[in-house]
Amino acid sequence: MIKGSDMSSVLEIEQAGGNYYHHGIKKDPLLILKDCGFNLIRLRIWNDPYDEEGNPYGAGNCDLETVKALSKRCKQYGLKILLNFHYSDFWADPGKQFVPKAWENYNLKQLEKAVYVFTYQTLAELKKENLQPDIVAIGNEITNGFLWPIGKVDNFSNLVTLLNAGIKACRDILLSAKIMLHLDNGGNNQLYVNWFDKYFLNGGLDFDYIGLSYYMFWHGTLEDLKNNLNDLANRYNKEMIVAETSYGFTMEDYDEYEELEERTGMILNQKLIECLPFEISKQGQCEYIKTLMKLIDSIDKDLCKGFIYWGAESIPVNGCGWANQTALKYINENGPGGNSWANQALFDYDGNALPILETIKDYNFKK
Repeated sequence: MIKGSDMSSVLEIEQAGGNYYHHGIKKDPLLILKDCGFNLIRLRIWNDPYDEEGNPYGAGNCDLETVKALSKRCKQYGLKILLNFHYSDFWADPGKQFVPKAWENYNLKQLEKAVYVFTYQTLAELKKENLQPDIVAIGNEITNGFLWPIGKVDNFSNLVTLLNAGIKACRDILLSAKIMLHLDNGGNNQLYVNWFDKYFLNGGLDFDYIGLSYYMFWHGTLEDLKNNLNDLANRYNKEMIVAETSYGFTMEDYDEYEELEERTGMILNQKLIECLPFEISKQGQCEYIKTLMKLIDSIDKDLCKGFIYWGAESIPVNGCGWANQTALKYINENGPGGNSWANQALFDYDGNALPILETIKDYNFKK
């Protein structure tokens, strides 16, 4: 059973002066997670997160060298690794799937080859240094496809062609790794059924895990999530992971930590929390994750295999956010940047481990 966390930005946060503490003692945050029962770390990889002058886009600067550095720490502590290919130079999610700069103007055949080569070469490089991942996600939250517009969900046969290229590359170089296909909106059963029915109808290759993002403030009730997981278990007989989730521990602002004139501020705002069943507090955060773990334990056929917490490391540090000015220019957005997730992390604003970590440690999955 997986107790996991995404820690993709931790290197950048540390380099900017962020520190993490457990019972008042400064420690490697990955070791803190290991000591609290976590057994897997999720890392994202972007193709080329730099502009033409070599300036990084920020948000973790998740290139291959960053993945290597964090993978070494994972291996040191005996933590498994989920490597999440975005197939983009920056964030990819249901609202944006930018084609990497080097692949612009590629046709379908060229993109298919590029996906295969990039996946194969990345995994080969990691394998050579004994840093290979245990799970590989082909794309990130690919609900609406990836590598737009050619791989948009409207062109499902194209989407499957590109996904198959990534799956085949992984199988060719790293047969032991399990493969995940990951969508968002984990409470929307109709979305998942439509998507995976089309995937198999269009000749999608076999894979191992269905990944689901589930944020209660966006994706429906826990009952919606449970109903979806149960239906998927019985319909497709696939193992599943709640691949992203989080919950807030405070609504106190953290502007003094960021020291920015313009900043994004908290995504989890007052409007979003109005209908949430758990309060936004340290205790509410604990109650949420315990309820989620119990839900995972209840899924039919024991096919839900755990969860991965998102934004665990996102303590507010000046210079670290979801995008810097270089990135905003690249994605043609006005911004602002800044940290939007600090009040949902697993550490408080000063980097101290929150009670949720003990809740996760103390919970024993029945499977």
